Amino acid sequence: MTARMNPYAHSGLTQPLIDFATSSAAASGLEHSLLDLVKIRASQINRCAICLHMHSRDARKAGETEMRVTMLSAWQESPLYSARERAALGWTDALTRLADHDVSDQAYAAVEAEFSEAERVALTIAIGTINAFNRLGAGFRLSHTVAAADRKAA
Repeated sequence: MTARMNPYAHSGLTQPLIDFATSSAAASGLEHSLLDLVKIRASQINRCAICLHMHSRDARKAGETEMRVTMLSAWQESPLYSARERAALGWTDALTRLADHDVSDQAYAAVEAEFSEAERVALTIAIGTINAFNRLGAGFRLSHTVAAADRKAA
């Protein structure tokens, strides 16, 4: 895979998205660990290598277990995630795959049961934001940087 260009070289265009992501995450009130799972899951669906690398690494540094990161692609079949996390992951799947199907009442009911109205809006914004970053990463084929330590661990 050959990178096409670095969109972040155009910081006047990309910096507002970065700033928005940073400020909205801080203001959301949502758990940092939950947001990490959402970012990883959307990045899996969108096949964004740079975002998968960055958010998986960040989640582990913040204390997320290797098993929960590894099993995230099969979250529906795994008991490792709380009801709140499962609702957020279902909402992430539904909103990230809008082109494939409508957002089901079941996905909304699950997120409604676990999140307040403000949290639902914050979660939806977080999902939309990571999807925007995924489009930059996947669209421009941004490669993740693999440090020597990462190569040894792989």
